[in-house]
Amino acid sequence: MDIHGQASRIDARKSDLSGSAFDDVNLSGVSYENVNFSGGGYHRVTLSGSKFDDVNMSGCGFENVNMSGWSVNNANLSGTVVTDANLSGVSISDCRFDGMTIEGVDVGALLALWKEHKA
Repeated sequence: MDIHGQASRIDARKSDLSGSAFDDVNLSGVSYENVNFSGGGYHRVTLSGSKFDDVNMSGCGFENVNMSGWSVNNANLSGTVVTDANLSGVSISDCRFDGMTIEGVDVGALLALWKEHKA
């Protein structure tokens, strides 16, 4: 099915739209529930103001992404690798740090040492 130059509302339920392509399409305000986006590719996509809840993003890769102003709560970031990133102004609290390293330095041990000298 081809949809070109249309301004229509689509209500798709229990459908297989795999392999579809969207180019220069306004999907703002669209709601997704129980949708499988695995293996998709996203290029020049704006997700600002979007909310993600109960989402599985394991194995995803982010490149050239603007995540400024993000809020991450109750997330499993184990095994995540961050390189060549601007982390200025990032605040981390109430998190587990076991096994976490920054530039090869064990963060848990570093924080324990800091707390010991702070007292």
